[in-house]
Amino acid sequence: MWERKTLLPPEQSCWIVCGYVNATSHIQILRIANIPNWYFERVIFPEQRFWFEAPPDAQLEIHTSMMVSAILSDKIPCNLLRIN
Repeated sequence: MWERKTLLPPEQSCWIVCGYVNATSHIQILRIANIPNWYFERVIFPEQRFWFEAPPDAQLEIHTSMMVSAILSDKIPCNLLRIN
């Protein structure tokens, strides 16, 4: 089942719907920090599917939880995660 979160500021009408699946056996933290005046962070469990809305130029950072710390595993442009 997909979980969908919408946290759009009213002035953002051209944002895109994106999807991400945690295909690992580890908890991941998804973060978007490259958009001024906006911050996005969510915890995603193994095999969880997640929908979210973001500006097309946003970059999703994926931090993988390893015991006591989290390591930046990847950065994916949200445009590549776009759901049509």
